[in-house]
Amino acid sequence: MSNAMYNKMWHQTQEALNSLLDTESQKMMEPQKNQVFIFQMLATFYIKYVQIFRNLENVYDQIVHPQKRILIRKILDAVMGRILELKNEMVELELTEFHYFDDILQDLKLEPQQLDIPIPKYFLKEKLEVIKGREKILSQILAESGLDVSAEKYQVKPIPLEEAVKLIQIAERARQGRLRAMFMKQIYLQEYRAKQARLLGDKVADVSAAALRIQKVWRGFHQCKRTERQRREEMIFLGMNPPPLFNEVSAAMIQADRLCHLRNKVQIKHEEEYRDALVTIKDDLKLTEGPDIKENLQDQIRHWFIECRNLTGTFPDYPNEEEGGSAIIFSNKTPQQVIDDIVASQDEEEKTKKKKKEKKPKKEKKEKETKETKEKNKQEEEEMWKMSPSVFLHTMEEGNSVYKDLWKNKDESWNFPQDYDPELIKEDKRKELESEIRVQVDELMRQELKNLKLAVNREKELSARTGKKKGGKKKNKKKKGRKGKKDKDLTVDRTIESLYKELVEEGLLIQALKVSLSDYIGEYSYLGTSLRQVSIEPMPSLLDVRQLITLYAILPLGSAAVHEKAPLVKSLLLAGPSGVGKKMLVHAICTETGANLFNLSAANITGKYPGKSGLQMMLHVVFKVARKLQPSVVWIGDTEKTFYKKVPHAERKMEPKRLKKQLPKMLKLLKPDDRILIVGTTKRPFDAELQPFCKAYQKIILVPRPDYASRYVLWKEIIQRHGGVITDTLSVSCLAKITDGFTQGHIVQVVKEVLTERRIRQQSHKPLTALEFIASLTSMNPVYQEEEDSFKDWYAKTPMGKKRALALTGGNKENEKDKGKKEKKGKKEKKKK
Repeated sequence: MSNAMYNKMWHQTQEALNSLLDTESQKMMEPQKNQVFIFQMLATFYIKYVQIFRNLENVYDQIVHPQKRILIRKILDAVMGRILELKNEMVELELTEFHYFDDILQDLKLEPQQLDIPIPKYFLKEKLEVIKGREKILSQILAESGLDVSAEKYQVKPIPLEEAVKLIQIAERARQGRLRAMFMKQIYLQEYRAKQARLLGDKVADVSAAALRIQKVWRGFHQCKRTERQRREEMIFLGMNPPPLFNEVSAAMIQADRLCHLRNKVQIKHEEEYRDALVTIKDDLKLTEGPDIKENLQDQIRHWFIECRNLTGTFPDYPNEEEGGSAIIFSNKTPQQVIDDIVASQDEEEKTKKKKKEKKPKKEKKEKETKETKEKNKQEEEEMWKMSPSVFLHTMEEGNSVYKDLWKNKDESWNFPQDYDPELIKEDKRKELESEIRVQVDELMRQELKNLKLAVNREKELSARTGKKKGGKKKNKKKKGRKGKKDKDLTVDRTIESLYKELVEEGLLIQALKVSLSDYIGEYSYLGTSLRQVSIEPMPSLLDVRQLITLYAILPLGSAAVHEKAPLVKSLLLAGPSGVGKKMLVHAICTETGANLFNLSAANITGKYPGKSGLQMMLHVVFKVARKLQPSVVWIGDTEKTFYKKVPHAERKMEPKRLKKQLPKMLKLLKPDDRILIVGTTKRPFDAELQPFCKAYQKIILVPRPDYASRYVLWKEIIQRHGGVITDTLSVSCLAKITDGFTQGHIVQVVKEVLTERRIRQQSHKPLTALEFIASLTSMNPVYQEEEDSFKDWYAKTPMGKKRALALTGGNKENEKDKGKKEKKGKKEKKKK
């Protein structure tokens, strides 16, 4: 795809965004009552924004014009934030993390794959060098301290000479034995043939009968092959089987990939040229236009002095640098307009003071009325639903208006290579230059004003000076008081590099595995909406989980602009049976965002930084490094141990509850600026105390065992990834059906056991069958329905689960309270009896 095509794609996406912003601004004003209608509206906005996001991400990654990219990036971040806001709205409306859009997708004629939220490539592209450098330092520290596990796996242990000689002798003797056996077999066959010839004698075989037999066999074999080929062609024609080169990458795709890489190089080159131009163009403007700007500003300010003197009889006070200097006075206004504004503001202040005095006695009478109106308004608000105001709509509208004014109808016939536009840089730099020169002019004009005032009235000038000094001192005192309230830094003397090294050596900062989120394979749930309509809560699919990880973890961690303004998710809990890929998702978050991974699992922190002060120091160091080298992920594996109801006797020495009190405190300290996410993983959430557990984790995601569709895709993908070839002899659907309850971990383990190097070599003459895999499945324990139900029951007790259950029953909180009272009374009566 050429650059012109990406430009066209951008223009189309901007048009779609423009129309969407118009419809959304209309709908936001209308309060609604019907919950189904509200969800349909939110879902359609969400889906449309996702489509815009997909296109913009693609465009931002491939357009080479540096000034266009700045605008696209601004809009892209705003669209990301809006998607997160809409997701938050849907969660609050439906009281569930998972949503299904089957019917809306049908109306919009979209595939479920188009709902996939892409991870912007700039997350890693823009800090690739930093990530590589950090990885290098981490691997060096691990190697020096002897903690590098990956290197140990591939190390070959040296064998003593005697043992090596013995091994070679055994192998050689075995080879000679096999050769001798083959030689003896040949001799035996020769003797057998000679014996058969003697027994038959001189009987002459019928040549025609022999030829007929050979023909029969050959024709049969040939026909079998032909029918097989015809069957395959028919299945391809019907669309039941893929064409022969379906999975192979086409030449066009290879060419497109090559062009993408070339375009990325051009993008970097244009970016560098643009940065250089920002400096050179500014310097040129300073030489050519700088003196004129200075003269104009001085004339303007002198004119203001004279005008003010003529009108008010005194010279005006010159604004401080903190207030903005002369820029405040001449913000698109003439000196006369400025004076009129000052007079008007004085009159308004006097009027407001008078009104306040009059209103004070009337307040008591109005208190009752305001209470009644507030109650009425509350009832009305509860009945009517209104979309909460968006933080990102304004930036999107701003970006859209800039696009309309600047790029929509811009003639770019002269700029074929899509390099920077010098005229646009000049416009921006003129403003910058003017503000810089204004600071210098302000200093000169302040002095000039002082001289004028001294000439007119020396006493006033002196009193003004003393007043200013007193005011300044007071301000400084206040600032000093504020500084004292900040938290103490326990490691003031130490560098971040030394703290980083210490954490790596202690095993608290670990190397994340290179796993992309797309490696988390699964299939969509196509019946979600229809099941909910029949009031059956569907189990979420693996791809629904993947979507949530993108929304709650990857997008906010990757983009600082999104993290600061979007609904803040500080902590995330992944709960599910073992083997469903919870740890893999944690590593994927780090890989996709280039985040550091801190391991604060109960088992990992035992014996490290002992005592209360040690624990405080550990958390301080972890979060200090996490803040400095953000984005960061703090992973707490088997997090139920931190919140145990009762600590098992065997684990008491481990002190698993060390972080229980500290974790909520750390969460409070996290601000929107800190791109730090706390991720907990648990396979036994029911062992933890529910209230503190749910307080610590803001979002709880149930990771289910894979359903039939996901198992089918998993078997296919994992077999192919490990070198297996899927043929007609291997029934993948049979494997998917049989392995109900088995997790991704089980499937990977089975495939690794079956597909040995020897078995992979044999595939050409001995294709894979389903039976081979079933044999090793028998030794494994699947996730039974009871276990899955126990996860569902536990989730129903969490705050979100309770709200959802209330909403489904009709939300009668009063009835529930009455029920609770009745139950208590019943229990008391039983006790009395």
